[in-house]
Amino acid sequence: DGYNEFYGRAGATALDPAITETTWQRFFDPGEPVFALVADAGGSLEGLAHYLYHRSTTRVEPVCYLQDLYTTPARRGHGIGRALIEGVYAEAGRAGLKRVYWQTQESNTPGRRLYERIARHHGFIVYSRDV
Repeated sequence: DGYNEFYGRAGATALDPAITETTWQRFFDPGEPVFALVADAGGSLEGLAHYLYHRSTTRVEPVCYLQDLYTTPARRGHGIGRALIEGVYAEAGRAGLKRVYWQTQESNTPGRRLYERIARHHGFIVYSRDV
């Protein structure tokens, strides 16, 4: 619920349960290039990272897209987000990938402070359209 609320999805705008169920199935399917890391403190979920590997038209090897990064509000600013990103870096490196990338909202000031310390901003603006 906190994850949906963080992205402004609650009630009618929450992710369809079928999407969540399918995503969890993919995490445990060795044929899927979709993965998850979690930050756990004594059985309490404090953060998560969802990431996937995909082909690129600018590199021979696949790249890693960090699709979701979430830390519970009470634990923000305690290094959990950084640890999760570093974990994704490590997993991608073990898989032979050389690039991890992600996007964030311009208004995500706390997140961007972290990202500026551990990654490089390329200046891109993201556009999308459902088809």
